[in-house]
Amino acid sequence: MPRILGIDIPGKKRVEFALRYIYGVGPTRARAIVKAAQVDPAKKADELNDEEISRITHVLQSSYRVEGDLRREVAQNIRRLISIGCYRGIRHKRGLPVRGQRTSTNARTRKGPRRTVGAVRGKEARAAAKKD
Repeated sequence: MPRILGIDIPGKKRVEFALRYIYGVGPTRARAIVKAAQVDPAKKADELNDEEISRITHVLQSSYRVEGDLRREVAQNIRRLISIGCYRGIRHKRGLPVRGQRTSTNARTRKGPRRTVGAVRGKEARAAAKKD
């Protein structure tokens, strides 16, 4: 398992697919990195020698923002939206969909599991409700 920028990439996969395990590297960017580093994209990640790994690392560090820097930038952007109080920031703060999706149905990933409103559960809860 070769390490690139502190990330273990899977050795049994082709280089262009293994690079996608790095945060911020998708299909198009992985192909561009392999091309810029002059590495055979069909080669398995385990077959890379030290010189090829260093070329890939150099291309990643010089041309792209990935991993920690990218995560930090995204988090800062979200914090900025929340601090200025814009619509997108409010949606982030409340944990609701940000990009215009409907929420009357769906949106369970952002909203979490359903919470039943007004349902009384168990003997203790019913007894407490009778006392009031």
